[in-house]
Amino acid sequence: MSSRELYVDQGGAMQRFRAFLIAQGLKSTAQREAIARVFFASEGHLSLNQLLERAKAERDSVGYATVYRTMKLLAESGLASQHDFGGGETRFEPAVEGEHHDHLLCTRCGLIVEFEDPEIERLQASVARAHGFLVTSHRHEIYGLCAGCAAPPPG
Repeated sequence: MSSRELYVDQGGAMQRFRAFLIAQGLKSTAQREAIARVFFASEGHLSLNQLLERAKAERDSVGYATVYRTMKLLAESGLASQHDFGGGETRFEPAVEGEHHDHLLCTRCGLIVEFEDPEIERLQASVARAHGFLVTSHRHEIYGLCAGCAAPPPG
């Protein structure tokens, strides 16, 4: 079981989302529940349109505006990470408490690869200290061509 599956199964993401809604004075509707369930069960970095398609398969009454608002609430609650990798399409992934990773992004095919590198983290901390910064968060995204796109065409 992956750390993301473990978090969804045992970390109480749905319960935390419901508690967040109550604290905000909002209702836990069937549409919000469907969107959140689909989101937490998904792998990868999903766009709003991808989430809409998957949520509509579970509950036909889900609309784009509800997906948009629900994902905004999930991000505000700390249960979703929001990314703008360029191309004008925001993507979301579940935020797993205590987990951090960075991204490699292919500018041709759109492949997104998550990676962790302790040396990069150490260097970032060292650079921040050298400049008198206390790091509270960061994002590291590397753009380029994946192996498939960088390979010369056969022939």
